[in-house]
Amino acid sequence: MMMTPEDMAALHARCFQVAPRPWSAQEFACYAQDANALFHCVEGGFGVVRVIADEAELLTLAVDPTLRRQGLGDALVQGLCVGAKTAGAQDMFLEVAADNAAACALYIKHGFVQVGRRPAYYAGTDALVLRRAM
Repeated sequence: MMMTPEDMAALHARCFQVAPRPWSAQEFACYAQDANALFHCVEGGFGVVRVIADEAELLTLAVDPTLRRQGLGDALVQGLCVGAKTAGAQDMFLEVAADNAAACALYIKHGFVQVGRRPAYYAGTDALVLRRAM
């Protein structure tokens, strides 16, 4: 399943109202033109990873708030990791709000470990920098 930039922007806005700020359709369209960007979409969610050389960065992951806790996040993280590894990534990094317990638990479940912290990264909330060896 593929989503349009407009679909992604609308879902992103439902998921991220303040911090991090929702991305626009134009931003998603730009990533869609980036040869290093990988999208993984499922019904009710999507994720975007960028792979440069042997490193991947999970840029965003969004699951419809009404469909959470049904395994969509698991499927997205798994698909993004497979895609990044296939594209040559040795490691994947991401930032997550320190107070987002559900997202932190999802990433830890998939083998990500904290390697850093960015104070007040998201409108006053710290970001945890996580890494996973592929």
